[in-house]
Formats: sequence, C-alpha cells, structure tokens
Amino acid sequence: MLPSTEPRPPKLLDQVRDPIRVKHYSYRTEESYVAWIRRYILFHNKRHPKDMGCPEVTAFLTHLAVTENVAASTQNQALSALLFLYRYVLQQPLESSINAVRAKQSQHLPTVLTPTEVREIIQHLSGVYKLVIQLLYGSGMRLNEGLSLRVKDLDFAQHQIVVRDAKGNKNRVTMLPTSLSEPLQNHLQRTRKLHQS
Repeated sequence: MLPSTEPRPPKLLDQVRDPIRVKHYSYRTEESYVAWIRRYILFHNKRHPKDMGCPEVTAFLTHLAVTENVAASTQNQALSALLFLYRYVLQQPLESSINAVRAKQSQHLPTVLTPTEVREIIQHLSGVYKLVIQLLYGSGMRLNEGLSLRVKDLDFAQHQIVVRDAKGNKNRVTMLPTSLSEPLQNHLQRTRKLHQS
C-alpha cells in the first residue's frame, strides 16, 4: 500500500498566523497572539482548543489574574488572542460571556522624563542611535515606527513624516523636527555613498 500523498493540514499556530496577516495586524500582535494561544493550550494540558470553550477560557484568564497576578492590560491581550482564535481560526465564536476574575487596573503612573533629562541622555549618544532617539522624541513616533522609516516617508519640504501601517493599520502624518532635517539628509547621503560603494 502506497503512503498517502495528501498534504498534512497546517499546525494550529500556523493557522492562526494566516488570518492575522490577512487582517494586516502588526508583527508584534501576531507574535503576542500566538504566544497567548500556546500558553492557553499548555495550561489545559495540550487539549485542542476546538474541544474547549468558555469554561476553559474563563479558567485560564482567572489563573492569569489570581495566580500570575498579571496587569489588566495583559489579561485583556490574552482574551483578545483567544477571542480571535475562536472566531477567525476555529470558526466557532464563544457564545456565552467570559466571567473570569478580572485583573486589577494598574495604579502605577508611567515615568516621564523631563526635557532636561532627555537632553542629558541624548548628549551621551552618537551616530545613528542619537538620530533615531531625537527623531522619536521630536516626532512622537513609536520605536517600531521609527525603525521602519523609509526614505520615501520623509518630506523635507513640508517637514513631515508619513508613518505607514501605524497602530490600527492606518497611515498617519507627523511632524519632522526642523532641527533634524540637516542631520537626516547628511545621514541619507552617507548611506547612499555606502550603498554605491
């Protein structure tokens, strides 16, 4: 008897990646969702999610809040990943509500540096690192947005930056600080020469 030539169905976590990419979610969201789904499966002793439902999701989210003491935003992210799994991958949306113990909202205020502190940090940097930090600070971009910039995104004449595929998969325009126009253009010239050589 010849072995079956039928292709094996993709693994569940690979099946998760496909609809995430179709919906143009960010790479970080993809990695986060896959990690949460993996943890959910391991928490329930490697049972397949299609054989589980609201009670198991509730138990997992309650475990995160009570035992692991995660922040509310972390628990919400885990819930979003599992809702995505059941709705878009398994095609069996969770019918009843999830009544998990809710994680406490963080009362911690974020640390915000003063302009003087920011200047002191920037003074200790040099080269591309300094330019990136100045760009992030001066334009309000997120780290990944700054690292993903392309030459076509910079409009020196209008002093604008087009941030592509920002949060929510939308493009937006932010300001290009005037003080960074010359250092950025110098950097681009050096990069072009390096590329040509």
